[in-house]
Amino acid sequence: MPPRSTRPLTPLDDDDYPAYTMGRAAEMLGTTPAFLRALGEHRLITPLRSEGGHRRYSRYQLRIAARARELVDRGTPIEAACRIVVLEDQLEEAQRINERLRTQGGESQSDFMSSARRQGPTSQ
Repeated sequence: MPPRSTRPLTPLDDDDYPAYTMGRAAEMLGTTPAFLRALGEHRLITPLRSEGGHRRYSRYQLRIAARARELVDRGTPIEAACRIVVLEDQLEEAQRINERLRTQGGESQSDFMSSARRQGPTSQ
C-alpha cells in the first residue's frame, strides 16, 4: 500500500473529522447513546458539537470508544476501562515517536543515555 499523505484529501479522509452523529456512532459500535455519553462524562472522548448542538464523533473517537466497549464487555468497570484506553493510546504515541526518532538517525541510544545520566532526574 502506498504511503498516505500527511494531509487528508477531504474531511472524510481525516480520522479527526467529526462525521458521525451519536445515533450512528452508537449503531456502528453496537452500543447505546448512553454508553457514549458515559465515555464523555469520564473524559475519554469529547465529541464536537454541530451548529445545532448535537454530538459528532470522529473515526478516531469511534476506535477509542470501541476499545473501551471491549474492556467493559469483559467486566472492566467503565472508569478503569477509560484509564486503560488512555494509557494504551499514550504508549502507542510514545512508540511512534520513538520509532520516528530511530529512523531519523539522531543521537545513538548510548549518547542519549549518557546525556540523560548527566542531566539527572527532572524535578516535579
